[in-house]
Amino acid sequence: MQDNAAAPALEIRFDTIRQELSKIARESFQTTLGEWGNVEPAVAACANPNFGDYQINNAMGIWSTIKGKETEFRNPREIAQSITRNFPQTGFVETTSVAGPGFINVKLSSVYIAKRLNELLLHGIDTWAPVLPVKRAIVDFSSPNIAKEMHVGHLRSTIIGDCLANMIEYCKVEVLRRNHVGDWGTQFGMLIEYLFEMFPNWEDIGDQAIGDLQAFYKESKVRFDADEEFKAKAQQAVVKLQSGDAKYRAAWKILCNISRNEFQQVYDRLKVSLEEKGESFYNPYIPDAIQILRDKGILEESDGATVIFVDGHKIPLIAIKRDGGFNYASTDLAALWYRLNVEKVEWIIYVTDVGQHQHFDMLFKAAKRAEWLPKEGYPRTQHVGFGLVLGADGKRFRTRQGTGLVRLVDLLDEAKSRSKTALIERGRDDEWSPEDLDAAAESVGYGAVKYADLKNNRETNYTFSFEQMLDVRGNTAVYLLYAYARIRSIIRKSGKSIDELKENGAIVLTHPDERALGLFLIQFSEVVEDAVTRLLPNTLCEYLYNLSENFTRFYTSCKVNGSPEETSRLLLCEATAIVMKQCFKLLGITPLERL
Repeated sequence: MQDNAAAPALEIRFDTIRQELSKIARESFQTTLGEWGNVEPAVAACANPNFGDYQINNAMGIWSTIKGKETEFRNPREIAQSITRNFPQTGFVETTSVAGPGFINVKLSSVYIAKRLNELLLHGIDTWAPVLPVKRAIVDFSSPNIAKEMHVGHLRSTIIGDCLANMIEYCKVEVLRRNHVGDWGTQFGMLIEYLFEMFPNWEDIGDQAIGDLQAFYKESKVRFDADEEFKAKAQQAVVKLQSGDAKYRAAWKILCNISRNEFQQVYDRLKVSLEEKGESFYNPYIPDAIQILRDKGILEESDGATVIFVDGHKIPLIAIKRDGGFNYASTDLAALWYRLNVEKVEWIIYVTDVGQHQHFDMLFKAAKRAEWLPKEGYPRTQHVGFGLVLGADGKRFRTRQGTGLVRLVDLLDEAKSRSKTALIERGRDDEWSPEDLDAAAESVGYGAVKYADLKNNRETNYTFSFEQMLDVRGNTAVYLLYAYARIRSIIRKSGKSIDELKENGAIVLTHPDERALGLFLIQFSEVVEDAVTRLLPNTLCEYLYNLSENFTRFYTSCKVNGSPEETSRLLLCEATAIVMKQCFKLLGITPLERL
């Protein structure tokens, strides 16, 4: 019987330009240098386009290895010249030259650049996704605490973590988007006992009954500090909760659900998806993880506590407290063991503020001592630290009254409100339905907040300013969203069908500004590769902004609609829009076809 099932489609993935050049360079190294040519090509984009498109910088390093040996070469420049002569003949490289002591400059063929762009139009942006050495990863981000509101301190973790997850997913890696919420600990005894006192019929209360959970937390803390009898009951409540008492577990779930509903308001606005596995999830695994560490012989007693000493730190990592209880480190050790051994992930990324760097450095070193992690390679763990969000006064961003950190929901709503006002002032309310205007305000407002954060190096502090982030000029999401909408407008005004143009036409690069834009576009995949490898979203932001500037130069000097080159240039516009849209997607920003 014949099997009529369709064969699965083959996945198309194209090499980056650096990878293509590296293949050519390796072949030439072997031809030129024999046994001395077994080195990894050092390929990088040229900083100065006057020299070429790419540079191969191996000649000096090779010379330092073979200097003094019997070879035909007298200096690194001669090595570089010989390497360029032995480049295999392909349609990839147009010209080569040697500069200075031995820098090999390479100019790519314009025909090849156009070919890569036409492949993009035919096969889609996913074919440009870089290949990473892992199949499964965890990005641990956001991680607010139950009974406490999300504030600007959670903004960076949520936005940066989402962007990193997006980029890794684009590279065809399965990403577990993990929300490690603080839903376990001594504070719950205090909250539960206060819940019992304030609401005798606590089983039947809804979210609205408690109202502001943050205020509820503060009230219970005041009671805890002032009333010894209440304090004793709260401490006993912790014991009951952790031992599985049904009543206390039920009350705990009510408090957790109220917080989750509040957190979800933020995640819905930001269009961020997460899977919650909080501290409570890993609590049952702590004893076994501790026993594994004990069996490994790396646990020691110190001042009544059970600890792990790690290199580079005077203080140890505390696995069990003096009173026999578990702590933050205990949970993180159990979570790390679970992720490595049960979920079988190869790359675990923790996105928290830079102040937690020491904790994670100790955690990772402890895991290597226990041989949970190898000293090099995969599986691996990384801490992605980020700086503070500052106000105009240079201090931690707070409410206008200075009474506390800004609630994240309020901040996002203000961004949307301001962007809607700006759109109305530009007359957009006459062009759009109320629903379209609202969607545009969300796209611009939330996108502005995200981009203002992501464009900065994550390790540095940045100053939060609605005025700057909503500016239509300069390196802002608003400017970039308008640039994208402008490209879509150019294509619409042509009256041509892009699908028909793809079928019957092709990109041909003849003008220097066409070529410059085309070259920058095909470098997208290696920019993503750099951003993922270094875990720096600002790399992608910088590329997106420079791409818009490159397009502006092209459009200023090259007429599109009505020109003899109209088909090619419209397709170049489409290629630019495709890459820009993918950049927005990776950054977590929703672009608009019209603005």
